[in-house]
Amino acid sequence: MKKIIYVSALLFSFLFFIQANYQNLNKSSVEGKVLDAVTGEAILFGTVAFFQEGKLIEGTETDIDGNYFIRIGPGTYDVEASYIGYTPQRQTGVIIKANRVNRLDFSLSEGILMDAVKIIEYKVPLIEIDNTTSGATVTAEAIRSLPIKNINAIAATTAGQSSTDDVAISIRGSRSDATLLYSTSLKVSGIKSINTENEKYSEIIENKPQSPFRAPLSTFAIDVDRASYSNIRRFIENGKLPPDDAVRIEEMINYFNYDYPTPEAKTRPFAVYSQLTQCPWNGENKLLHIGLQGKRIDISKLPASNLVLLIDVSGSMNSHNKLPLVKESFKLLVNNLRDQDNVAIVTYAGSAGIALESTSATDKRKIMQAIDDLGAGGSTAGAEGIMTAYDIARKHFKQDGNNRVILATDGDFNIGISNNDDLLKLIEKERKSGVFLSILGYGMGNYQDDKMQLLADAGNGNHAYIDNIQEAKKTLVSEFGGTLFTIAKDVKVQVEFNPAYVGKYRLIGYENRKMDASEFRDDAKDAGELGAGHSVTVLYEITPVKDKFVTTEEKLMYQKRSSELKENMELGTVRLRYKTPTGHKAWEFGEKISARTVSFDKVEDKTKHAAAIAEFGMLLRNSKYKGDASYSNVEAILQSIDKEKYLTGNVIELVKNTMKLVNVE
Repeated sequence: MKKIIYVSALLFSFLFFIQANYQNLNKSSVEGKVLDAVTGEAILFGTVAFFQEGKLIEGTETDIDGNYFIRIGPGTYDVEASYIGYTPQRQTGVIIKANRVNRLDFSLSEGILMDAVKIIEYKVPLIEIDNTTSGATVTAEAIRSLPIKNINAIAATTAGQSSTDDVAISIRGSRSDATLLYSTSLKVSGIKSINTENEKYSEIIENKPQSPFRAPLSTFAIDVDRASYSNIRRFIENGKLPPDDAVRIEEMINYFNYDYPTPEAKTRPFAVYSQLTQCPWNGENKLLHIGLQGKRIDISKLPASNLVLLIDVSGSMNSHNKLPLVKESFKLLVNNLRDQDNVAIVTYAGSAGIALESTSATDKRKIMQAIDDLGAGGSTAGAEGIMTAYDIARKHFKQDGNNRVILATDGDFNIGISNNDDLLKLIEKERKSGVFLSILGYGMGNYQDDKMQLLADAGNGNHAYIDNIQEAKKTLVSEFGGTLFTIAKDVKVQVEFNPAYVGKYRLIGYENRKMDASEFRDDAKDAGELGAGHSVTVLYEITPVKDKFVTTEEKLMYQKRSSELKENMELGTVRLRYKTPTGHKAWEFGEKISARTVSFDKVEDKTKHAAAIAEFGMLLRNSKYKGDASYSNVEAILQSIDKEKYLTGNVIELVKNTMKLVNVE
């Protein structure tokens, strides 16, 4: 008996040890520094990537001191450090030990070396005619002494015009494009690195409050695009507030996953969630939260893909956050493809060309080499590239498969068809082939957001903005199914409000997706697409019913309907209409919305998070409907939420950085 107890005690101790240490298996991390092998200077914004069996597992970037830090599971990796102009350095068989901070440093050598030049004679003129330039070298040590740390803010210290918000303008001598700083292998000019005047955004006219008596139906197409959030993040991290029209609140909200219940009925591609609570920026009003959750599909069970990567290699893509980032993004995608998938690569600059014929994903080495060989230069014949890409997609069309063109560009089309109306007609014609379109936006300075939004909407597709390799991984790896696999197309939403409870309602966001009520059942009308596992979040600000909103005539019109709904505690009804990815027949179903209100402090975290992001967006837009919204209130709501589940920690940092830009404590 004693032996049994002894063995049992040992077994229990062993299991306890395993359980305790299992919690720490993923707590290992790696830190290090990436330096120039010759000068010893830090390499800013270099990439450090971790591979296993040739597949990229994780990646990160160095900061302004050349330091990097990444959390990664223990194991054996091949680790590569790289930066433009340097020969990549790879350390193989690196063992990352569990439950500790591992150290790994790199020294990179320049990849392009010129032969030595012997100077025979040189004379410095007393006066250099027409020389309006000035130069300076800023080392990592000098940067550390500055009160600013952002590379674009550093650029603002040079001669030229710069601004940090809509009011403060700084003008320093010399032409803005004639002054350059070379900051440890990164060239920065006085204005070009922070100027966004050439970027284009479609005008947003905010939705107004509506009376359910005069407009009982709120109708719009869904939007799963998330480009606005990462684009806004890019502005703020570069020390500048985004333009008002860059702030699309529905895209900010939909950037995050809200863990809605999955569809129970096998015949429906999505489920509906709703919650009514108090409005955090207007105590007298309520906030209605509606969520749509697309069914989740195991990647291994997704249909085979026929992909055409359409890559802008024009001169405008020749910067570190454009074509080099595009190439790294698509390498992530290729690593995630299966044997049954195939890929072609089309490029366009002055004209379109085929860099890779459609190739099976079993030959990843060949695909990767084609990506590595890409270089930028020339004008931008985007329309010609689009037509070539669709031709290849149709040629290799997979019945019951995923046929898609993925366009990576800054949107600067300047040869051939380039105006928005003609491009729209081109895409609308091409989408009839059953080929879907995804658009990935890159870069800053001349980013044409309006054009990419238009093309993605017309092409039965989606639009994402990629500002770093982590965003590329989120879009093309973590959300692989949602980005590339459509489960329902032409999805429309129509909400009918009960005038017994609702005095007025206001749809927050979706301004460019609104539809007339009659278009809900017009199946020729194009609408939004929903990807596998994607969710759609919708918020309405509700003004409770008051006598002043109701006339005698209106009461008589809606008396019967209102009494029925009020008896059942119904705030209203949400209806959804959609088609299957390859179908032409529309399907429709509806769900009731409960009028029961949950206090904001007791509401689910998903509703709190969506409300905080909406409030943040209204502040960035300086919305006339922001009420008592404040950055401190946004931060307080986010602090009360499960930070890991909803990634609120990242948003909190963004909110804090915004507060500094607007001088709010």
